[in-house]
Amino acid sequence: MQVEKLKYSLLRDSSDSQNIWSRTEKRQWFITLIVGTCMLYSTRTTMPLLIPSVAKEQKWTKTDCGTILSSFFWGYTLTQVIGGYFSDRFGGQKVILMAALGWSFITVLMPNIIYGSKYFKNNSISFIVTIRILNGAFQGVHFPSMISLTSQNLCSSERSSFFGLLTSGSAVGTLLTGILGSFVLDYFGWSTVFQVIGFLGLAWALVLRYYTMSVNRNRVINVFNPSRMCSTTKVEPVPWLKLFTRLSFWACVLTHACEMNCFFVLLSWLPTYFHDGFPQAKGWVVNMIPWLALPPCTFFAKYLSSYLISKDYSITTVRKLVQSLCFLSQNIALFCLSRTNSFQTALICMTVIIGGSGFHNNAVTVNPQDLAPNHSGSVFGLMNTVGAIPGFLGVYLAGHILELTQSWPVVFSTAAGINLVGWIIFVVFGSAEPIV
Repeated sequence: MQVEKLKYSLLRDSSDSQNIWSRTEKRQWFITLIVGTCMLYSTRTTMPLLIPSVAKEQKWTKTDCGTILSSFFWGYTLTQVIGGYFSDRFGGQKVILMAALGWSFITVLMPNIIYGSKYFKNNSISFIVTIRILNGAFQGVHFPSMISLTSQNLCSSERSSFFGLLTSGSAVGTLLTGILGSFVLDYFGWSTVFQVIGFLGLAWALVLRYYTMSVNRNRVINVFNPSRMCSTTKVEPVPWLKLFTRLSFWACVLTHACEMNCFFVLLSWLPTYFHDGFPQAKGWVVNMIPWLALPPCTFFAKYLSSYLISKDYSITTVRKLVQSLCFLSQNIALFCLSRTNSFQTALICMTVIIGGSGFHNNAVTVNPQDLAPNHSGSVFGLMNTVGAIPGFLGVYLAGHILELTQSWPVVFSTAAGINLVGWIIFVVFGSAEPIV
């Protein structure tokens, strides 16, 4: 093990001042983090899966549903930057653990929260919304903490691909909810789904705390920087002013927000779309098949990025090309989706749209590590803060549109238009050149 660690330290670039995981630690943390991302999304997508059943029982309107679904993103927006800052300063693993305990407990208790909201009479929706905001706040720190953790413990050449693969856990988590959640819903009711998924989240948090984090690790320090052998990392302040003056930074932030609008609207409303438009469709089919496309698309986008970089394409060109493939595939599918009444066509279009997010995960999502590798957690936190704004605005607006017009094509056309704006911004102003 020590020979392996020394080998890795000697192979590092002299400008890379970070600690490094050995191959064994890298594998261990990868499995832990991808399972954690799986559980994060499993708990996140539980409410969208169950809201048709809960709304029918609780007599919620479409606007009520939109308010409850979108309220998650209000809290999700609040903790992105602070989550990245604390992770850069104190370690992403600690922040991830504390947050996981929070969102897991809330998921377990959600049936009690929904039934208990009746005691608030006219404020029952407001009570549920408040808890959903808290849940979103806990989940908001996960990705900034994870990108900070990987940036601090991986060589610069490995960070983007490693983090890009970790994001595929979101699809696995959504699949878990779609398959396991649909089965439990059919046989045991919606309240049991919350409890089962929540307990799985708690189990993962215990594994993180008592297995992955408890391993006695002998840190490897870059041997080209002797001062780091005798001192802990000094966290420099994030140079926000310098970042704010660069168009490439804002291109990254705004493009992420545009794609997240499409992703979050579908994440929240996909089960309702199929429930309303194709009531005879099996729940496990519509909640599983679209998400099967995300992991292979993520792996393919990683391979394509690595291949093009190996052929001496600039990282900027690769990021723009991969992000363009994301928007192109999504907009073609959204165009077809808004003009079809066929279940099979709708399912294929949804699958293409979700799969397109895999390209986004290897382009704009990893761009903060290009722009500010030493402050990636904080920068990603800000990017995801802006990216979460369409989460509550877009998801609520979709519910309001459906309440007024009952028109899904308007929802899909709006998402396509926002995607187009994001594509133009990133192609014109996007870059992978480091700012700080």
